[in-house]
Amino acid sequence: MNLPHLTIDRSCTLFLDRDGVINRRIVDDYVKTWDQFEFLPGVLDAMKLFRMAFDRIIVVSNQQGVGKGLMDETGVDSIHRRMTEEISDAGGGVDAVFFSPHLKSDRSVMRKPNIGMALKARKQFPDIRLKHSVMAGDSLSDMFFGKRAGMITVLISADATLAKKHPRQIDFLYPDLITLAHSL
Repeated sequence: MNLPHLTIDRSCTLFLDRDGVINRRIVDDYVKTWDQFEFLPGVLDAMKLFRMAFDRIIVVSNQQGVGKGLMDETGVDSIHRRMTEEISDAGGGVDAVFFSPHLKSDRSVMRKPNIGMALKARKQFPDIRLKHSVMAGDSLSDMFFGKRAGMITVLISADATLAKKHPRQIDFLYPDLITLAHSL
């Protein structure tokens, strides 16, 4: 596969989805404990390369399992703390993790594809320029989030079907984070 080259500079911010991008997604369920969290192959190496390429790295994740009562926000925070520690220990870094505990039916501004988490990140880090940012995720919701915020969008998927169906929402397609990292 001939992959396009994504051109960025050091002042860009990288927004990353979590489940299915950083860690293995549990089909029809949620990562509710650290024991269920499994980094996808190459992610820790990719995060190290991203730390050298991007000014900031922000994780944005819908976690509606909280809204369904299957886990609580403290548990999700604990998973994120361990995730960022492991990434840091591997030479990478995450500047912040934001998540939406809301159900899809809540239609919360904080839940992707709405851009509440992007606005929250910009409020915490006023130097973030959303139009000079990249959103990498594995779902159409992630792509809509990125486009609505004015970002470059990168679909992380080995299947090009979604990219072919929604070419205006998806700027780049890479099979995984490590391939994206090596393309920079």
